[in-house]
Amino acid sequence: MFDRKQFLKTSLAGILPLGFGGFASTKTYSGKKPVVVSTWRTATNANQAAWKVLSNGGYALDAVEEGVKVEESNPDNSTVGYGGRPDRDGKVTLDACVMDEAGNCGSVACLENIKHPVSVARKIMTDSPHAMLVGPGAKQFALSQGFPEEDLLTPESKAAWEAWLERGDYTPPAINIENHDTIGMLALDEQGRISGACTTSGAAWKMHGRVGDSPIIGSGLFIDPKIGGAVATGLGEEVIKTAGSHLVVEMMRAGHSPSEACQIAVERIIERDPKNKEGVQVAYIALNTDGAYGGFSIRQGFDAVITDPDGMRTEPTGHLF
Repeated sequence: MFDRKQFLKTSLAGILPLGFGGFASTKTYSGKKPVVVSTWRTATNANQAAWKVLSNGGYALDAVEEGVKVEESNPDNSTVGYGGRPDRDGKVTLDACVMDEAGNCGSVACLENIKHPVSVARKIMTDSPHAMLVGPGAKQFALSQGFPEEDLLTPESKAAWEAWLERGDYTPPAINIENHDTIGMLALDEQGRISGACTTSGAAWKMHGRVGDSPIIGSGLFIDPKIGGAVATGLGEEVIKTAGSHLVVEMMRAGHSPSEACQIAVERIIERDPKNKEGVQVAYIALNTDGAYGGFSIRQGFDAVITDPDGMRTEPTGHLF
């Protein structure tokens, strides 16, 4: 039986590492700005692009867009954008969302043949009356906004899909640093504006039309202008069932540090079905409006990349298992 109270009593003392855990020990919950925080240790190049914007006094929303676009263009990242693993029909479908310091949002799901879904999501926010567009309608909108149509299936991803077809089985992938998904990014600029972005090609070999948590406001990303923001990574179905990023922000509103808030959201997933979480990975990062950041994951192996006036660093987060 999963004992949530026991986790709360023991984990902050024995599981959280220095750095991320340090914010959990103080009630000020403040940090430095500007700051950018991203999921997974592979996000260093993305952070560099975001920091270039922030360090020149730029806007947090511009920073997160420019940051995650780096991975959307990276053919070696098989879980985001160009070079992403296709669905079981051999189609690369992309999901993304953005949210700004006022709580405005834009989202796109199941988008084909457009390399930068995060920029389409921002256009939906700024140049349409809607918050979310999906499938062919999303593509139609993107083309109307001048986004070029291009083939996103690289030879490497096509070969991997063909190898999968020979097996023909499907189980949710074991997500961790060896096979991570998504890039989520939060940024706080010098003016105190907080924004976030999340982008992914989703689970490899998924059913055509499958959408995970990444483009869903409140699951993959949530920003509250008065509190802060959170993003999720991992098995999207589990994040959706608990509206995970919204939960993290609400826990910060209730007085928890970013690390504590992420831990509570992770525990909520385990509480729902403690017998059926073998191999499942979900992780959150959070950033409050005072510059304090934190993170937590179900399993060991999740890191975040942080860039602030002290430089860039990769930090492991706390974890349950």
